[in-house]
Amino acid sequence: MYVLGVSALYHDSAACIIHDGEILVAAQEERFTRLKHDSTFPVNAIRFCLEYTHLSLEQIDHVAFYEKPLLKFERVLENFFDIAPKGVLAFVRYMPAWVKQKVFFRKYLKDKLKTIDKAAKKLPTVKFVEHHLSHAAWAYYTSPFKDAAVLTIDGVGEWTTTALYRIQDGAIQLIKEQHYPHSLGLLYSAFTQYLGFKVNDGEYKMMGLAPYGNSESYTYKRAEETIKKHLVRVFPDGSIRLNMEFFCFQLGSRMIHQKRWEQMFGLPMRNSADQIRQEHCDLALAIQNFTEQVVLKLVSHLKLETGEENLCLAGGVAYNCVVNGKIIEQEIFKSVHVPPAVGDAGSAVGAGFLVSSMLGHVAKDTRYLKNEISFLGPQFTNTEISSVLRSVDGPTVPYQTGELLDRVVDDLIQGRVVGWFQGRMEFGARALGSRSILADAANPGIQEQLNRKIKYRESFRPFAVILLEEDLQDYFNLNQPSPYMAIVAQIAEQWRKPRPHNYEALTIKEKCQWVNSSFPGIVHVDYSSRIQTVDKETNRLLYELLLKFKEKTGHSLLVNTSFNVNNEPIVCTPQEAYQCFLSTHMDSLAVGNFYITKENDHV
Repeated sequence: MYVLGVSALYHDSAACIIHDGEILVAAQEERFTRLKHDSTFPVNAIRFCLEYTHLSLEQIDHVAFYEKPLLKFERVLENFFDIAPKGVLAFVRYMPAWVKQKVFFRKYLKDKLKTIDKAAKKLPTVKFVEHHLSHAAWAYYTSPFKDAAVLTIDGVGEWTTTALYRIQDGAIQLIKEQHYPHSLGLLYSAFTQYLGFKVNDGEYKMMGLAPYGNSESYTYKRAEETIKKHLVRVFPDGSIRLNMEFFCFQLGSRMIHQKRWEQMFGLPMRNSADQIRQEHCDLALAIQNFTEQVVLKLVSHLKLETGEENLCLAGGVAYNCVVNGKIIEQEIFKSVHVPPAVGDAGSAVGAGFLVSSMLGHVAKDTRYLKNEISFLGPQFTNTEISSVLRSVDGPTVPYQTGELLDRVVDDLIQGRVVGWFQGRMEFGARALGSRSILADAANPGIQEQLNRKIKYRESFRPFAVILLEEDLQDYFNLNQPSPYMAIVAQIAEQWRKPRPHNYEALTIKEKCQWVNSSFPGIVHVDYSSRIQTVDKETNRLLYELLLKFKEKTGHSLLVNTSFNVNNEPIVCTPQEAYQCFLSTHMDSLAVGNFYITKENDHV
């Protein structure tokens, strides 16, 4: 049985195909349209999935959609009734589209499918799965656990904003759920907007800004008190209640009442072009710490309710890898699984898994899948890559794999930045060694170089580390693998350098430039790192590269960042990789078995 999983019309549209419980292919619409976080119906992603599997639409048995549109429409209507007459203009403006996309969504979906395969005489049946159940299924079915507790947290699905589950051998039991408008995800996004970042895109920037904060400062202490006293009430089980007098996201435009927030925090709302000051860092730290406290309450309550040893996480808040690291550090559960694509993209697959399971076509696979659930997108042969390179007068003779790896390692050791384009494209927001930019983590100036000359982004933002799985505990305080770059942990004491005595008096730029460890390219100012581990079975080529690098340097730690520039999706094709390589200060490009450099007039 073939199931086409789809997420669309809110954030990160995606599609996948599942056959008898096995995921064959998955991709996000943004990778084809080149529009970051593209939320339109994933026509291009569906076409790719069908072409990759050599299937026609008539061969698909069911379409699994990641939410229940009518239930979501009910929430939209009740939301506007609650705030009326405010928001009436928005209600009138958007109602025709909402009716089409929610009330008559089954017809809307089938009309979209017809544009993909006009020759299809019959279309698949459509099945709708609740949003948070889609999150939960993605987390559970990609885990190595037969039984697990599952926690899902995001902005909002239909009504649910947080859900606690117990899943035993595929049987799902809902323990408890929190309903809109009381949402930890929306609270975090409100601070994202207040600090001048874009909602649903800048949350990870605020997470990266938080370690520059000072928990002893007046701004931090005032913010900590204000959040708990005025903005949100927290209950012992981790549920919350927002004080809606300070929020306006129900109106659909802005998240917060700006003047009230400015009065509360004593800080003007930052515009995106404004310089980031210490006060902004202190505020980011306050909401980050608050979020960690609430999630730990939820996790502790879930442990108490289920008694399970294993925990799975999903939903947009699970992208907060600092929170994930705190959960593991607390050892509330024996094992924690955070899959890639924990947001809406992964829900497309989760919905597909759930429909397959309900129809008796999923046997829970307890193998540790690792990156088998990451590399699910397009791939290109050396012949196809050669054709692209010939069109731009590039090299036409491929290297043997061993020679290619030697060249990459030698360039990395020389301080060069290498684009790495290999195999199937990653599914999810993070490059995990297929569409990556690599550099030596021990290079003191590499963070500034990557941010300023290649990624074209804010200088305060840190980079992730990639290393051999067997080397993990030699460098980091983490007792489980992190194959999906979803966990932040502290670097071990022996690799740290002491903080300057005047550290808190330094500017943000000076803190960025402080050499904090033996591996400053991947260690943040609080001695933390976002970690990706690589094992031999699930990514042999990257494993061999790291092994060669270790043989020549004594360590396997590299910077791994996504192969793109700021505000663009990760590259998908060899053409896009080559253009990104040319338009940045990247030094070399390993694309398939071809190697291109900018020195000696190779480009």
